[in-house]
Amino acid sequence: MNRIDQRFSELKQQGRKALIPYITAGDPAPQYTVGFMHALVAAGADVIELGVPFSDPMADGPVIQKACERALKQGTRLVDLLDMVAEFRQADTTTPVVLMGYLNPIERIGYEAFAEQAEKVGVDGVLVVDMPPEEADELGPLLKAHNLAAIFLVAPTTSPARAATICAQGEGYLYYVSLKGVTGAATLNAGDVAERLAPLREMTDLPLCVGFGIRDGVTAAEVANVADGVIVGSALVNRIAENVETPEIIAGQLRSVLAEMRTAMDA
Repeated sequence: MNRIDQRFSELKQQGRKALIPYITAGDPAPQYTVGFMHALVAAGADVIELGVPFSDPMADGPVIQKACERALKQGTRLVDLLDMVAEFRQADTTTPVVLMGYLNPIERIGYEAFAEQAEKVGVDGVLVVDMPPEEADELGPLLKAHNLAAIFLVAPTTSPARAATICAQGEGYLYYVSLKGVTGAATLNAGDVAERLAPLREMTDLPLCVGFGIRDGVTAAEVANVADGVIVGSALVNRIAENVETPEIIAGQLRSVLAEMRTAMDA
């Protein structure tokens, strides 16, 4: 059982839902990322999704696209993320960390080398947006061999047959995309999400975590009522973008946004 499974087991026993923040590593500069991660944990994060900067983040909206641009201008690479996780683990050995991004940076390192290094520094899961289960024959077994959960996306447009395939191959948790479109979309209907999650619960025992459209405590609490976890990205990355000229205050801003969601979810 890796840290992700352990964390969800603990949350289930406590009757609580997972709060999973996303930030892009290296935004606004690499030296701040580990501090941001600790701030998120202090505010109530149960799992951290750490975004791998990429030049063509096709599934992401303008907010995260610009975060990737800022990080890449600072020279942030996948190997730097592995160093960040290693530094994070010096003080936090229990919070699960998931690397989220695209396949190209992993291919540059090499699948085997990446899996070995990720396990060594304390990564717990990998979500590769442009690697569906049908194309995971090579990387998937390597992740499993190194105790790294292969996490997959399920969308409102996913057919039942394909959802069953994703559920069968997924590990850690399923990332349910609540909206059609890219990250940062604004309209979310918790009732619709509940209807979409119901058939997935018949297919898998994996925790069902919902992302896209989580903006504040109200939307986080609504989703927490119907899902096992709430994933929030753009609302946090927006705070980073608004304060790039004063990076020393960003950690406090992130704590404020996430703590409101944690309080609302636990109420």
